[in-house]
Amino acid sequence: RGGRARGAAISLPAALPPKPTPRARAVLLLPVLLRFAAMLLLIVALARPQKITRGQLPPAQGIDILLTIDTSLSMAATDFNPNRLGAAKAAALEFVSRRKNDRIGVVVFGGTAMLACPLTLDYEAVTEFVEAIDFNMTRVDGTAIGDAIVTSVNHIKDSKAKSKVVILLTDGRSNSGMITDPAAGARAAAVYDIKVYTIGTAGRGPAQIPTGDPTMPVVTIDEDLDEPTLLEIARLTGGEFFRARNQLELQRVYSQIDAMEKTEFQARSLSSYHDAHMPLLAAGALLLALCFVLEKTWLRRLP
Repeated sequence: RGGRARGAAISLPAALPPKPTPRARAVLLLPVLLRFAAMLLLIVALARPQKITRGQLPPAQGIDILLTIDTSLSMAATDFNPNRLGAAKAAALEFVSRRKNDRIGVVVFGGTAMLACPLTLDYEAVTEFVEAIDFNMTRVDGTAIGDAIVTSVNHIKDSKAKSKVVILLTDGRSNSGMITDPAAGARAAAVYDIKVYTIGTAGRGPAQIPTGDPTMPVVTIDEDLDEPTLLEIARLTGGEFFRARNQLELQRVYSQIDAMEKTEFQARSLSSYHDAHMPLLAAGALLLALCFVLEKTWLRRLP
């Protein structure tokens, strides 16, 4: 009747969110993957994995050896090449070159005895000392075998090595020194479990010594090697006596002693363990932090 008709209300459906693109779907999976990787790293880190480093320890020390060498003037005899002392030095140097992990020292003697090189693993130093050995280094002529043994004993007796050895080389008999009976020195060596190998170095019969004097260029000396005493010294100490009549035999003697006094070494391995969980823990925490940042920033803007 005069009233205005009301129009019917029309309801529109709410707008649907756009479908995520394939690329967006892949990006949305990123937090899931990051969390999975982070949890995996953290689980492994909690197991406290360890890194193992393997190596080898240096070999244990071998034996202690003193080379006790006669430097009396008779060692200048030329029945060895170039002379007895020169041949003794060459054989000793070859012996030193074959040793490993053994401490070696040098004692020289004539009418008295003295330490020329203390026990050392520095074979270059030993070589230099042996090369420097010369006639009558003690400045007292004669052959003091008893003094040589006691001097050697004094410088090796306190050694902690499993074997202590003296290799005594001479061309004569004991005729000077404070210890007139070499066997007394040998008994002292035996008390300290020191083995003495004795080497008699002299050719057969008389030998000549150059004098450097034009009026008398050489003097002749008779063979005067006291084998029974050298045998007794070796027997008392558990060593052995060797007779060398030329340079080749002398080299063989040192080779025999080298073979008899070999030390067997077993390789000793060393393993060290270090914790390796901290990098894994840090990586897991970093991935979780990255996941949190992505979810609060960039991923929120994705459709």
